[in-house]
Amino acid sequence: MQRSLKFVKHLPQFGVEPTVITVDPAQAAYPVLDDSLAADIPAGVRVIRTSTFEPFDSYKKLTGRKQVPYGGFVGESKTSLTQRLFKFVRGNVFIPDARRGWNRYVLQAVEQLLAAGEQFDAVLTSSPPHSTQLIGLELKRRYGLRWLADMRDPWTDIYYYKELNHLPPARWLDARYERQVLEEADAVLVTSPNTKRLFLSKSPGLRAEKFRVLPNGYDEDDFQLPSSPPSDALLITHTGTISETYHIEQLLAACAACSRQYPQVPLRLRFVGKVSPRLQQQVAEAGLQEQTEFVPFVPHDESVGYLLRSTVLLMAIPDVANNLAILPGKVFEYLAAKKPILCVGPLGSDADTLLTECGAGRALPYDDYAGMLTRLEELATQWQEHPNLDLPTQQYANYSRRALTAQLAALLSA
Repeated sequence: MQRSLKFVKHLPQFGVEPTVITVDPAQAAYPVLDDSLAADIPAGVRVIRTSTFEPFDSYKKLTGRKQVPYGGFVGESKTSLTQRLFKFVRGNVFIPDARRGWNRYVLQAVEQLLAAGEQFDAVLTSSPPHSTQLIGLELKRRYGLRWLADMRDPWTDIYYYKELNHLPPARWLDARYERQVLEEADAVLVTSPNTKRLFLSKSPGLRAEKFRVLPNGYDEDDFQLPSSPPSDALLITHTGTISETYHIEQLLAACAACSRQYPQVPLRLRFVGKVSPRLQQQVAEAGLQEQTEFVPFVPHDESVGYLLRSTVLLMAIPDVANNLAILPGKVFEYLAAKKPILCVGPLGSDADTLLTECGAGRALPYDDYAGMLTRLEELATQWQEHPNLDLPTQQYANYSRRALTAQLAALLSA
């Protein structure tokens, strides 16, 4: 959502007038809502909110859950029979996903705009949910509009795809939709080089020049407050969703060992956002319960504040297939916070390459306990000399939302 929001915020500066068609939030369901981000929508931008049809209210009623599941039911390691049934239905009835009930309302809204004589130079559809790309496909076929498909994540290669238990007909149909979108879009935007390689493998007729790597980024306006790391603790912060599939057990063990070796350095952990119960248990098993703070979901501006009030930032790549292409959007905000970054994940990944480019760290493989402990010892030694470990690098500036929107504006105008 932030990617599309920030594009809309900055596009008018580059001579592009966006019209946004989105869902009426009163008729949709989400794991979390952050109303504060609406302030980023420029006053002159037209936003059309439509009805929708989706099954998530039924899911909440039948499972007793207060929230709808995250994509692919990620993080739900323990599921009831009812939840497993919903997962099966999600994978075999709602193709490509359970948000598809929104599409007909969007198509009606566009039809009304065109019937009223409005003209548009291009259509940009952003996903997941990948059902949104079927809107662009239909608009291209009906009206011949120039269409840019913004693919923030893989489709049939996304890391939780196998959890959905597709039967062969469902897998075939989903792959067919994916191939049609990739083949018929005028341009495909992706967020990382490895995601581009994944999509290029989907059809022999695809050309590399159709794909443009346009990564996520950070908004300079969100980083106006000064950095203020604590002076009384070496504080390691993680923001966002994290579960046991991210496999940070060895890092937790290394944190405990570093605390024992450097008792004069108060090492603290803080997780801001959704943390799975099993990972919380792993924190306790490592003996770090007293040193760890768990903060529930907070609005985006507060999340940025937590970054600026940290010594070191933690990110982790889930230990799943095709994770070389996983490049979390938050890594760019981590970079803008100018903190050293502990990254648990595969060497040679897109995330590892980015961190190396920006001088913020290197990936630490999941089982590299020795490397993790060495890195923590280095940070503890540096902290004793000076508790502010902020980095002098400015290489992250290439990834400002404004600079990336300038690239998008050029593509839209091509």
